[in-house]
Amino acid sequence: MTATPLVGLIGLGAFGRLAATHLAPHLDLVAHDPAVAALEDVRCVELAEAASRDVVILAVPVQLMATVCQQIAPHLSEGALVVDVASVKLQPMAAMRDNLPAGTRILGTHPLFGPQSAADGLEGQSIVLCPDPGVDPTCVAHVLRDDLRLEVHLSDADTHDRTMASVQALTHLVSKVITDLDLPSAPYTTRSYDLLKQAADLVAGDSDDLFRAIERHNPYAADLRARFFKAARALDARLE
Repeated sequence: MTATPLVGLIGLGAFGRLAATHLAPHLDLVAHDPAVAALEDVRCVELAEAASRDVVILAVPVQLMATVCQQIAPHLSEGALVVDVASVKLQPMAAMRDNLPAGTRILGTHPLFGPQSAADGLEGQSIVLCPDPGVDPTCVAHVLRDDLRLEVHLSDADTHDRTMASVQALTHLVSKVITDLDLPSAPYTTRSYDLLKQAADLVAGDSDDLFRAIERHNPYAADLRARFFKAARALDARLE
């Protein structure tokens, strides 16, 4: 990477916009999204220009990863570092390996926060880095730690997805159920209720694409989800 990395961000959905806002002051950043013509403080460019940069960040849904990789492949510079920000790692990293040119360096990342949980800033938030074998994440980790003040964790993709099955897939599942109950406001509450409601509120605004990615594209989520509903049915039976 150069002294000031040239970064192309592809995808300006909710998380892409958050990333652009916080990365732009520290990096030479351009962005591309076919649905976004302009963004404050960030230059929006054509796909080819964004994909030709030293570092290319893919802020796109998991189900579009293979297609986007095929689109950017002809424009990538030799040895480019391609980074994804998906909530699961095995599937998108496999899509990158299968569809990007040989020699492309692949770094999977998972920011453990979103626009709602990072509403007060990024400092102290966590991010997981899952580099492909032979890829050195040191420079990226320095930017994340020193400039964005994030807590950086290193992992492999399999360990990440196993961990996220309970840390994220289960908690989002419970939170979505609570949200769907559409509970009325309570005149008085307990601390445990407040914490449960807070957790539900944090994911209430998440897109269905994100929820499906967390639940359906993590190979370890389905088993845990089945165990959860089995335990819930057993508990319901005990109360009958």
